[in-house]
Amino acid sequence: MFNPLTLLLIAPVLLFSLTIHEFSHGFVAYLLGDPTPKRAGRITLNPLRHLDLFGTLTLFITQAIGWAKPVPINPNYFKNPWRDMAITSAAGPLSNLLCAILFAFLYNLLTPFNLSLGMLKITEPLTLLFLVGVKINLGLALFNLLPIPPLDGSKILVKFLPYSLREDFLRLELIGFLIILFLALTGVLGKTLYPLLSFLSNLLLYSTSLILL
Repeated sequence: MFNPLTLLLIAPVLLFSLTIHEFSHGFVAYLLGDPTPKRAGRITLNPLRHLDLFGTLTLFITQAIGWAKPVPINPNYFKNPWRDMAITSAAGPLSNLLCAILFAFLYNLLTPFNLSLGMLKITEPLTLLFLVGVKINLGLALFNLLPIPPLDGSKILVKFLPYSLREDFLRLELIGFLIILFLALTGVLGKTLYPLLSFLSNLLLYSTSLILL
């Protein structure tokens, strides 16, 4: 789909998107009283501290679905464990949503200036970079908000479940991973997420273009 040069330009966006997601988890957990992410060296924007090889390759290929190494968090440090864990979990997808908005603004700011040097369109790689940044970050947010353990959405949902069901629900992590793998391999995940991703990407790009008018 992309030539090697374009893929090389996209790689920093992939790394940045995964890194900011995990950094946000760790930073918010630290603000809420958990020193575990800091002790593990995960409150950093160094991508090498966060990357999971398979998750990064998956995101690189799909440009929508991927993951990094989970940030270690100990909810026993939280004053309100269920609430604070939900907040910490929401921080990752929210950070990607904010990044998607930023990339949408950058895309719309640069698009009118279609600078060319002979046959070479100077701004084309950058506009493509920003467009992919929108889709990758929206894709990460949507994927991680799925209410399937161990994804972030499950840790947000559990806050609203009856106390008697919460522990049992979170114990479904292994089954949840198999469910996610099954949905991905059968194409159900892509058929569900990609139309929504396309709609939200177009909506975000259109909305930000109107703001810049």
